[in-house]
Amino acid sequence: MLAAATVLDVKDLDLREASAALKRAKNGGAIEICNTAHLHGFCAGLKEGEYVIVGDAGDYLGVLNDGATIRVNGNVGQYVGDNMTRGLIEVKGNATYGAGLYPYSGTLVIRGNAGDFTATMNKGATIIVCGDVGDEAATYHLAGDFIVVGNAGLNFGNYLIRGNLYLGGEFKTQGHNTIIEALTQEDVQKLQRLFEQFDIKADPTRFRKLITETAKPFYGRISKKHE
Repeated sequence: MLAAATVLDVKDLDLREASAALKRAKNGGAIEICNTAHLHGFCAGLKEGEYVIVGDAGDYLGVLNDGATIRVNGNVGQYVGDNMTRGLIEVKGNATYGAGLYPYSGTLVIRGNAGDFTATMNKGATIIVCGDVGDEAATYHLAGDFIVVGNAGLNFGNYLIRGNLYLGGEFKTQGHNTIIEALTQEDVQKLQRLFEQFDIKADPTRFRKLITETAKPFYGRISKKHE
């Protein structure tokens, strides 16, 4: 039998106190945590367990996440999921600047909108934004999949290095070193699987895929990927 959810209120605690309280609260079941908006770097480096943030969260939520499931019922601040390596972070609201910065793996799902420089230097994670993203999203994208159901701002995929970008809406401008390629059947199946998994209402066949134009974007057009 699964343990009942534990409720933890960290309103009057600083980051060190709240992190210690979170560690003590582990009982094998989900942990609901209230009043975390003032904490920056909360739920850092967790390797297991399920955590539900009730309300908004502060900056650097889930930094270095290494296997935990973190769900936020509100909005998050800057740099959610920074350098995560495994696990799932799901945000029901919006994210601000730098969501999904430098992640190595894992999954980040933002149900609302995300700010500038989302998915910067993604190194292998799956990052999904169900709304719009700001400027410079997926700058220096290195690996993994970045999926935007809505629209993107300026320089979408700027200096793309590797990985796949999928866009359901429009971008204000297309980033350097990107070309648009038709979806393959494998792309459609991948998107459909993710949309079903996370209950996202979108038609995968209507997405555009952006890939690298050249393998060496900083040294001129030396070798195109699909020549």
